[in-house]
Amino acid sequence: MTLVVLLGTSLKFDGRFILQAQTDGPVDLLVADLATPGDLRAYARFDASRVATVVGAAENPARLFGPGTLAMTVDQGAHTTRYQGIVALNGQTLEEVARDYFRQSEQIPTDVRLAVARQHAVQNGVWTQSWRAGGVLAQFLPDDPRRMRMPDLPGGDGDDGPEAGDADDAWNEVRFHLSTVSADELTDPHVGSERLLYRLFHERGVRVFEGTPVRDRCSCSREKIRSVLAGFSAEEIRDSIEDGAIAVTCEFCSTRYEFDPAGFATS
Repeated sequence: MTLVVLLGTSLKFDGRFILQAQTDGPVDLLVADLATPGDLRAYARFDASRVATVVGAAENPARLFGPGTLAMTVDQGAHTTRYQGIVALNGQTLEEVARDYFRQSEQIPTDVRLAVARQHAVQNGVWTQSWRAGGVLAQFLPDDPRRMRMPDLPGGDGDDGPEAGDADDAWNEVRFHLSTVSADELTDPHVGSERLLYRLFHERGVRVFEGTPVRDRCSCSREKIRSVLAGFSAEEIRDSIEDGAIAVTCEFCSTRYEFDPAGFATS
């Protein structure tokens, strides 16, 4: 969800930005969906028994995925063409996958840091727990294209790494500073974005723009689901009936909708 917010709010478009991972691991499906300007929803499907057997998942969440693919989709509506980029999941973290995606598909040097933590607090004498996430996305966007001197990818002929040639010094400096960011800094409620950016880049100067509020909001509705059911065949409608009704539960927000089968063609 944090990665989708970082990527989606950095794009200048109206529509939806969707990240979907499909894997052979204990978590076989992850979907996060950001509708501009800031409606966010997400869904994870997993095998609880397999998750329980994964060792070291807290330190390395990539172990929950296994081999698979991650797709990033920009959907700007019915009258436009979807843009989709796909990258392989080969035991990598989402940070590493995002870096590889921009390096290979967009050819934009990008670095990403993500962190999630469980927060504990006492409110009105009651012990509470909650989750908090944070992240940083940095991209190298030079005013002069000649400034970007990123090494080429390995040629595949047995070479051990990128061809000779140093990356831009300014970009190397940004990456170094990002490497010093701790997970605690990203999830600390007392370390806002302005404070963190100042810590990292005060020597260069920091300019902060207006933030984009993000809220947990699903796009499902009774009308949308009814329109989907209206496209079902009579046989599919009959197969969907349980205890005299058709019930549909949204996988994102768990809202349950019930419909009278008499409102649809059943013969």
